[in-house]
Parts: sequence; structure tokens; C-alpha cells
Amino acid sequence: MIPKNYQHLLVLAFAVQEVNESTHILPNQTLGFHIYDSYDNARRTCQATLRLLSVQERLVPNYACGICYNLIAVIGSLDSEVSLNMANTLDIYKIPQMVPHETLQYEGILSLLLHFSWTWIGLLCMDNDKGERFLQTVFPMFSKRGVCVAFIEKLPPHTNINNINTVLEKGADMHDKLVDSKANVVVLQGESYSFALLKWLPYISEVVKRTSKLKDKVWIASANMEINAFVYQRNWETEIFHGTLSLSIHSNDLPGFQSFEKRRNPNRTKGDDFLRIFWEQAFGCLFPTSVDNDVEEVICTGKERLESLPGSFFELSMTGHSYSIYNAVYAVAHAMHAMSSSEVKHRAVLKNKNQKIWSEAPWRLHQFLRGVAFNNSAGSRVSFNEKGELVTGFDVINWKFFANESFLRVKVGRIDPWASLGPKLTIHEETITWHHWFNQAQPLSVCTWSCRPASSKKVKVGEPYCCYDCIPCPAGKISTQEDMNDCNPCSDTEYPSKNWDFCLPKNTTFLSYDEALGLTLVFLALVFAFITALVLAVFVKNHRTPIVKANNQKLTYTLLISLLLCFLCALLFIGEPQAVTCLLRQTAFAIIFSVAVSSVLAKTLLVVLAFMTTQPGSKMRKWLGKETASVIVLSCSLIQAGICSVWLGTSPPFPDADMFSMAEEIVLECNEGSVVMFYCTLGYMGLLATISFTVAFLSRKLPGSFNEAKFITFSMLVFCSVWLSFVPSYLSTKGKSMVAVEIFSILASSTGLLCCIFIPKCYIIVLRPELNKREQLVRRKS
Repeated sequence: MIPKNYQHLLVLAFAVQEVNESTHILPNQTLGFHIYDSYDNARRTCQATLRLLSVQERLVPNYACGICYNLIAVIGSLDSEVSLNMANTLDIYKIPQMVPHETLQYEGILSLLLHFSWTWIGLLCMDNDKGERFLQTVFPMFSKRGVCVAFIEKLPPHTNINNINTVLEKGADMHDKLVDSKANVVVLQGESYSFALLKWLPYISEVVKRTSKLKDKVWIASANMEINAFVYQRNWETEIFHGTLSLSIHSNDLPGFQSFEKRRNPNRTKGDDFLRIFWEQAFGCLFPTSVDNDVEEVICTGKERLESLPGSFFELSMTGHSYSIYNAVYAVAHAMHAMSSSEVKHRAVLKNKNQKIWSEAPWRLHQFLRGVAFNNSAGSRVSFNEKGELVTGFDVINWKFFANESFLRVKVGRIDPWASLGPKLTIHEETITWHHWFNQAQPLSVCTWSCRPASSKKVKVGEPYCCYDCIPCPAGKISTQEDMNDCNPCSDTEYPSKNWDFCLPKNTTFLSYDEALGLTLVFLALVFAFITALVLAVFVKNHRTPIVKANNQKLTYTLLISLLLCFLCALLFIGEPQAVTCLLRQTAFAIIFSVAVSSVLAKTLLVVLAFMTTQPGSKMRKWLGKETASVIVLSCSLIQAGICSVWLGTSPPFPDADMFSMAEEIVLECNEGSVVMFYCTLGYMGLLATISFTVAFLSRKLPGSFNEAKFITFSMLVFCSVWLSFVPSYLSTKGKSMVAVEIFSILASSTGLLCCIFIPKCYIIVLRPELNKREQLVRRKS
């Protein structure tokens, strides 16, 4: 027996007594009630239900003879399986039945889990049809909101002491699963007696010799469960359940009910066949008439106090189930009253009218039950919605257990399942008492600790999605919250912070005159342009000297001027890109460099031709004129100019902003427009340089007076080396560094031509003028 169930019988009698004493509810009617034991199996439940429908306790359904009781409604069992068995029979007779919609409390439990961020939980449910429905309901509901189930265990549905071996065997497996799991939260779906079964858990380790103790769990119980115990569990500890949270149908203490309870005394109360049985079971004593003379037992005196009983055996305060029974009685009474009033208005008063109404049309009570709305004696509103469901919320209760087996229910919150946007949870965390295992800190129950900002989740293969690894955000992405499924990229104008947890605006940059690199390149370009101008001045001043005349003055001046412009065109690459500078940068550089390289090529060819004309009978003398050099320079330069014209006419360069090359900067640059045309200009210069280098290399061993080919060979070697290294360097750099690489290549290659070709001549002209004579050239030739 579970002694605590006795309160449900008391509240039924109390409610019926109040209705019968009321002057405004059924003033001309008297309610009576019968109480039947539903037992623990379908056959005996069906038998008890048929007795309700029979005459004077005779199991003969549909037979009306003699004194007939008018069965108006049935308040079902505390447990769903028994109620379902009753409903299968009562449905035939259209007896009113109202069943709560349990999905609402599961949504309430989910809101509780989400509030505390408990995403890794265990489930304990009944091993029956209701348990299966529970699993089928909560699995998709919880998974959709990110709550994963670590394990599922099922409680045996029978409470009979004869099944103790089954309970122990199942309890051992359950105990091990609970101990081994790192899920700190366990959701309980059970019947009214399930808590009594769970009281076995602390003793499982001793009974079946388990070494590990069960601890570190937060229990969340459904509204169906009560804190109760079997008789043999009188002094069993409940310490592991300290701090449990449960849902409870909103209830209040009823005025006068505790006094009604306290007046129950087995020596004075009449008509209560359950009282003496309850008294003996609850207090562990026997009344003298129940004791054999040879048996030594504690004798019941009737002076025992109900207040002294442990809370799991009996409570004077109203429990949730008892409160529901009280409201059910009043709902039936108000529905009957409304039905009676309706009949009075629409029908004439007939003899024995009331008897005819109740016996022939109990099913008509349904429509009146749906419309019931009243305030009970505790001041709470009781009403039903269009689906016949009780419009009420759930209280969130925190259980506190004490060493003397007493306990305290503390209301710490409320869930309104009828809120427009879904279940609304209101909870006061500061009033919650957690188990001492958690040091009064909010317990955590996750498979994986939260991924911090700057990282994202990576699901582990073969494990639930709540179990994951945390990986850092890749370059260019951030995560601003915990447990993000993926990192988010910053916008094109932003870049991630060093911790990858927020985006910063990118700085706009370009190779400017104000920074050290730009200033250095400008200085070098101007210095070398000045040196080139000095060399040109030296050659102009000494234009009548043999060494200047021997090197083709026109080609020399053309080469020096083109080199001077090459140094100066580097300045076009520095500063904020504009439309004009973008158009001139590459094209001016390409054409000017083509002039310079074609001049070098012309000089090389003239050296070779000059040597060949010295041979007796040579026919090459006619190619040695000044026009030859001009034709070579002009034709080679015009080809490059044509390539640049096609480039400018089809896809010209334009100012652009590169937002992707640099992580933290927006680089203002000149977009080349057509990359193909850009490399075509470079390729053409490379072709000219290769031809010049080849011709000069082949003519490097000519006689001493024509040894300018050696200088040209070395200068073209420097030129080709610079531009061959330019391509990989240009492609491997980003942002304004690409511009710096190109400027450096322009300066380096121009300096190579200037130094290798003209420095030796300047040395003779300026420092060794005695060697700058025709006799010296002729003597060296001889």
C-alpha cells in the first residue's frame, strides 16, 4: 500500500460534502460517491468499472431493477494505464471523461532545460504504452531545440512487492547507466507510484554489490509523480533527490481541509472503511482486534498524530493530485447545475423529471463540462478550453529533503503553457536549492563544453550532434557567440579581430609618398634620374671626342633619354591611383622600356655590322648607315606601342579597390584590366632583351676596339635576371607590395643598363681623358 493515496479519498469526501452543504450549487440534489480499487491489472480494472455501471454492486451491466443509482461521471485513476482501461468501458456508455494534454507539460520541461542550457540529459520513463508515447513525443521535440538524450531507461510498471527481484535486476542496470553517464540531468516520466520505485536507487549499490555511488544528478519530474513511498520504505533515505525540480499543476491549500483531515480518528470517525487500514499501514501498528494473542505488535491507540508521519506517507497540505480531484468534483457539480438549469428553462416540469434526466442522458453532461468556469474555495479560476483541457499552468517546484525524512516543496517558478508564443517560463533562480554536490552553483549538463567565441562546432562522427569538437575559426571568419555551428565571414570592408570574435573596419592603403617605402623609392628614382642626366650631359659636352663618336651619338642620346624617362616613370606608380595615372603607368613604362631595349639592340647590331664591314669584300657596309639604327629603334618601339594601343582600346587599366588580398587593408590599386595584355607587353620586352643578349653574347669576343659588346652582354644579363625574377615575385606578393616590386624592377633594370654600358665610358671621358684619343683607339685596334 502507498499510504499517501488516502488523502485523495479524503479530498473526494470533502468536496462532495461541501457541494451538498452549498445552497447555490445543486440545491435540490444530493451527490453521493463510490470508491473502487482499480488494482494493478487491466482485468481487475475492467471488473471494477463494470461494477460502477451495475445495480447494487451486482456485476450485471445493463440490468436495471430495484434501487438504481444515477452514475453521472467517473474520476479516473491517478495513473494513465488504469484510466485508459476504464475509458475503454466507460466510452460505450458515454460517461464524461476528460484527460489532460500531457504534451503541454513536456513543452514546459523543455523550456526548463533550455533555460538552464541543459542539452545532455537522460530519460527515465515507464515501461508501458504511456512511456512509449512519451518517448515518441519528446524525442523530436527535444532534438529540434538542441537537447540530446544520453541514455534511456524504463521503470517497471508494477508496484507489487512480489516483483521485488524484477525491480532489483532492472534497478541494477539503471544504477550503472546513471553512474557511468556524464549527463547530470535526468528527466523523469512516471506514474503516481514511480517515486517509490526510485527510492530503491540509493540501496542498489549495497544490495547488488556495486562499488560506485549514484550522485551528481539533477532530477526533473513530471507532474504525474508524487513524493510517496511503500509501507516497507518507512525509513528509507531520499537524500539523492534533494534539489529535484518538478512540474506540478497549480494548487492552493483549501480552507478547512486540514481541519477535516485532523478530525479523522479511527475511534470516532464513522463510515470510513479505509481509515483503520490507512492508520495501521501509516503508523506501523495494529488495532487490538487485528492482533493475535501470540503476536507481539505495536498497538494502535488512535491518539497517533497525522503531523508526525513522514511526508512520503502523508501530508496535511494539499498535493497536486488531491487538488485536481477537488476541482473535478466541483466541475461535475457545476456542469450538473448548468444542465439542470437548462432543463428547467426549456421543458415543463414533469414528475420524476430529475431521475429521468440523469438515467437517460448522462452523455449530455459533456457539453456543459466544456463550458464550466468557476472560482474554487481557494480563489483559483477553473475552466476548460475548446478541446476540453484544463486552462491552468504548471508550478515549478524545488524539492528539499531533510534528514528526518521530511521534505519541503518550494515554488520557484511558473510555466504558462497557453502563452501565445509557446510555453512561457518564469523562474527565480535565487530561490532554488541545488544538491550539495554542486556547491550551490548551477549544475551543468552538456556532452561538450561550450565552444567559446572565435571557434565553431564540429560534430563528432557517430555521436549525437550535442557531442562535438571546437575548432578555431578559419582566416577571415569570426564567431561572436558560444556554440556557433559555423563561423561567419566579415564583410568585404572589415577584417576579424585578433581573437576572431568581432570585425574591425579595414584601413584604406596604397603606396604613398608619405610612408618610408614610397619615400625611399621616390628618392632612388630621382637620384638615378639625376645620374642619368649627368651622364647625358657628359656625353653632350664631349660629343666631339672619339669615344663618343665611336658609340653612335644618336643611339647613345636616345638610350640615355629613355633611361631617364624610365627612372621618372616609376613615379607614376606611387601615390593614390587615379584614372590618368592608371592609364599611363604600364603603357608609358612598356613603351619607354621598349625604346631603351631596342636602342641597346640597335647598338649591338651596329657593333656586329661594324666588325663585318672591316672584312675585305664585305657587302654589309650599306647597312652601316645612321638610318639603320633609327629604323630598328622606331620599328621595335612601334610594335610595343601597337600592343599598348590594343590594350587601351579593349580593356584599359582603371582605379580599383582590392578588398581581398590583404586581410586588414583595402588596397587602392590600378586594375590592369586585361592581365593577358599586361603580360604581352612584358613578354615583348623580354623578347627584345633576349635577342639583344643573344647577339651581344655571340659578339663578346670581337677585337678590343669593338668590345662594347661585352658591356652590352653584361647589361642585358642584369636586365633579364631582374625581369625573370620579377614575375614570381610579382605573383607572390599582395597589395601595395606588388607595386613596390614593379618599381624596384624598373629601377634595377634601368640602373643595370646605365651602369654596365655608360659607367666605363664616363670613366675614360672624365677620369682618363688621355685614353679618349683616336691614336689610342687605332693602336688598340692594331
